[in-house]
This record gives sequence, structure tokens and C-alpha cells, in this order.
Amino acid sequence: MTPKVLLQAFYKRGMYVALPCPADLKDGPATDWWWDHLANQANALARAGFTNIWLPPVTKAEQGIGEAALGYSVFDDYDIGSKNQKGTMHTRYGNREQLTRCAAMLRANGLEIYLDLQLNHRKGGAGTDGMTFQYLDAYGNHGGGRFPKNTQCFHSRYPAGQVPQNFHPEIPQDPNVSDGIWELQEGSNVYFGPDLAPINGKPPGYVLHGLIDNVNWLSTALDVQGYRLDHVQGISTDFFHQLLSQGAAQGKFAVGEYWNGSVPEVNGWATSPQWMNGRASVLDFPLYFQLLAMSNDPSFNMATLDHAGVAGANPFHAVTFVENHDTESRRDLVPKNIQPEDKPLAYAYILTSEGFPCVFYKDYSLDTGCLGTQLQPILINLTWIHQNIADGPTQQRWKDPGLFVFERLGGAHLLVALNNDKGNARTIHGVVTGFGPNVRLHDYTGHAPDIWTDGEGHVSIDVPRNAGGLGYVCYSVAGINGGFATVPSAVTQTFEGATDLDIKPADNTATAQVSRICVAQGTQVAASLTFDDTGWTARTQIVLSLHGPSGGAVWTKIYGPGSSGDRISAAAGAEGWYTFYVHSSSTPTSNPKPGYKLTVNYTAPKV
Repeated sequence: MTPKVLLQAFYKRGMYVALPCPADLKDGPATDWWWDHLANQANALARAGFTNIWLPPVTKAEQGIGEAALGYSVFDDYDIGSKNQKGTMHTRYGNREQLTRCAAMLRANGLEIYLDLQLNHRKGGAGTDGMTFQYLDAYGNHGGGRFPKNTQCFHSRYPAGQVPQNFHPEIPQDPNVSDGIWELQEGSNVYFGPDLAPINGKPPGYVLHGLIDNVNWLSTALDVQGYRLDHVQGISTDFFHQLLSQGAAQGKFAVGEYWNGSVPEVNGWATSPQWMNGRASVLDFPLYFQLLAMSNDPSFNMATLDHAGVAGANPFHAVTFVENHDTESRRDLVPKNIQPEDKPLAYAYILTSEGFPCVFYKDYSLDTGCLGTQLQPILINLTWIHQNIADGPTQQRWKDPGLFVFERLGGAHLLVALNNDKGNARTIHGVVTGFGPNVRLHDYTGHAPDIWTDGEGHVSIDVPRNAGGLGYVCYSVAGINGGFATVPSAVTQTFEGATDLDIKPADNTATAQVSRICVAQGTQVAASLTFDDTGWTARTQIVLSLHGPSGGAVWTKIYGPGSSGDRISAAAGAEGWYTFYVHSSSTPTSNPKPGYKLTVNYTAPKV
């Protein structure tokens, strides 16, 4: 299995304050839109060893572009910075074009994209209960947008402590929701908003298929490889199984946020036949809480790190992490942080252990207010060790209250020692290893000199004190070299035009812009157009054209009846923006503005 390291590519600036963006005048004019900021870093992130990028929610939030518009208060499922709603065209992170280019540039650098999906609730609806949702269509008309919602789409929920006596909900909780309490979402003690009912909503199947169709739309619009599922405790696993077994999500990676410190409970949600039955991984909160204790509890026993967390019980379904956007900012949920000076030791554990490790952007980045000046070189080194050496099952080799030593038994083998004592170094003798006799071992962190195994394959190890979190060593056979193998990829993105979406259909009254894509010089642009030709006559046609960076037409294709799906391609002579336009003519009155899907395969610039 190819080793992977995930980067959570966003953070908060406060408990409910999102990333800086140009709309925040106090941040000054130099602030980039987030999608552009990530696109600018795509090549550097790939060269640093990251393989997967977890994006924040991409849809328009209730708060529009305000500081609290993190994306988890989803308003319109089909607005990714492309409709002028909630006071803004952009989302907090940018507009659709910027998002599309960001995704394409991530793929051009071999990075896989994980979308953050908020499927539990919606915010910003009208009515006294906030459960009426209507959206703009492609022409800006109110109420014409896809997937409107009303009270029949949501569980009849009340905030905690406000449930009327003897109240019986009209739309009951869906089956197989792990929190088991319809009026309160476990672990939060807050009412997030109207709670979607994909299984019990009315009419039957409307919410279920509406959500699945939307995930398909998002996935093909951006070409994504996986998903982070928000607040899975509040969502029916019956729904998740249907979502992840069909359409664009079929077979793709998924990891759920099950906020709980119990290994049996969190791992059970991922693996139990009653719940996900192995179809999804989980964020390893049980391990996180142990790493939090390691940072804050003077009596923490390092021996408990032996096969700790979900990763210790079920590494192939565990996404390990040291920090995320909530743990770092929500003192109401996590009273204390893992301190910055303790993070290197915690990252040394997750980046050398089993599981799928996730690095937090704020810990890695050199951006203002982030910790990268202190931590980035350490994280780059540990990521290199993870990608080039750490492999195979784990065998503990030494453990006591202050020191834990383990060996990864795959590949060249990796011997890791973690010392949590800030005041004292440790020396241990006679440590059993699997390297064999008389083998020279090198510490790839640079914290300690080379050592040799003795005639029985045992070693003595000097582990530095944990000053600044650097109380660790990572030994393997001397002479391992290498960088990070990335496989740049073209991107395949689908731009769907329809009256009830955000891109106009093939209009018979005016030429409509479909999209702009950013293309690398000398690469191919290939496109196919599928469309609704219901009621067409021999004279009906759609004209699709591609224009280059200079504005001139690269090619034009006329589609008539029976030509849906025809493919065309051309070489991109110059790097830059290429624009697709479409219009229809002689369309029947029953289908005057045909909907279509334009699927484009191209390669974005790496830089």
C-alpha cells in the first residue's frame, strides 16, 4: 500500500471565526482568497510529502462571507461561490472558478482531494422554524434553484431543554443514528439547526436522493477522491451506505468524525455490521485524547501508547491527528490544547505509527498566526520518515511510564523511541530489534548519533530529553535516501448547465459562458457534451466553442440530434484561461433551453 499523509488545509482564527479572506478589511488588501492561496501552494505541498488534501466545506454558508462562514452551516447545496445569495457571490473561501482551478492544480501535482461534507443539517432557511429553503436559479430568479426544502425534509427537532411535554415528532428520527436521541445531538449540547431526514423525510426518497445527487454533482464538478463526513453520530448509517455505494462516491475513501474517546465505540461505528461495516474510516479521537493527556498530564504513562487508539486496534480504518479546527479552537469542547512545544512528540508518534496520519495546516504553515516557523521543518522530516521508512505492523520493544519504544516491521524496519521527560535524557540497553546482528543504524531525525546492533541484534539507545517536544529518535538502516514520488494527474471536471443550477442551460436567446479552466501549455483539452434532446427536430442544434487566453476560438463544435456525447480535443498552445461558451437554436417550445453536462479533461499548471 502506498503510504499517505493527509493535510487538513484550513483552520480557525477563533472559536467561530473562519480563515482570513479579502472581505475582512482589517486583514488588509494582501489577503488572498483561500482557494487561490492553496493553489499557489500545491506544488510545495506535494514536494513536502503530502499526498491528500482535506478541503473545508465548499458550499455557501448561512453567514455568506462573514467571519463565521466556516461552511458547516450549509445553505444552498448547489452554490459553490456561483450565486449571489446571502449577500455575496463568493463563499468565505472564494468563487466557483477559483475552487475549480485550485482542485485542478492540486491534481496536477499528484494530490488527492477530500471534500468535507456536512450532511446533518442546513441553516439559513425561512419561516419561524427555519425549515423553508428556496434558492436562486441560473438566471438569478428566486425560488428556482435545485433541491428546495420544507418542514417535511427535516426531523421535528427542538433545542435541548425546549421539547414540549408529550410531543410526538411528525418526522421521527431516522433509523440507525448512533446518538439515539432525536432532540439532542450527542457530544455538542447545541442545536445545530434543522436536522435533515434522508430516510424518513417526505416525500419518500426526496431528501435521500437529493443529498446523493448533490454529492455526485460536487464530486464530478471538482474531481474528488474522498470525503470527510461531519458529525456522523447524528446521521443514519442507512443513508451513508446508500451514499457510498453508488454514483461518484462509490468505492471512494470516506472518514467520519465520531467525536468520542472510546475505542470500542468509535471503532465499532466504523466496523460493526450494525453501523458502517468497514465502509468508512474514523478520525482517531481516542488517540487524540491520549496525546492531549501526554501534553497536559504530568503523570501520563507512556506505556499506554502501545497500540493506542483506534489505530492500535484497527489501523486500516484510523485517521490519526494531533490537532484539528475544532480541538484547536473550541475550549468549550476541549478545555486544554496540546501545547505547541509538545506537538513534535505527538506528531512523531502518529507519523511513525500505523494509521493514516493527518497534519493540521495551522501547525505546518508559515502563514501569519500559524506555527510553521517552529514546526514545519520537524513535520517535513517526520513526513519523510513516514513516506520512506515507516511500514508494516508494530512491535513494542520497551515501555515504562516515561519511555515508549516500538518497531515497525515492514520494509527496512523503523525503531522509534519516545521520551516524555522534559528534564532528563534516557539511556536504555539490550533493546531487542528485528534488524539482525551487527547492523549500522542511523537516526533519521538527527537527534542522536549512529549506533550498531550487537551480535544478537540488540541495541543501546540514547533518547534526548523532551525539550521543545524533541524527545524522540527514529532509527533504521543507514543509507536510506529518496524524495517523494508524486504522479501528476490530469483533472476531469463536469460543468452542468440547467435552469435550476448555477450554470445557464444551452440558451436559445443568447450565448452563455459555461466555465473557464486554467490549462498548462502544450497539454490537451478534451471535452464531451451530453444533453437533453427531447423533442428536437433536424434543425435543432447546440453550438459549443472553446476560446483561448487571447480570446480567439480554438475550436467550435455543432451538436445535432443523436450527437450527444461526441468528444472533441485540441492542444493548448499557451498557458492560461480557456473559456467554453454554449448556445442553442431552433429548440422546440417544449424544451427551449436544453440542459447539458460538459465533461472536460485537462491538465492545469503545476505552479
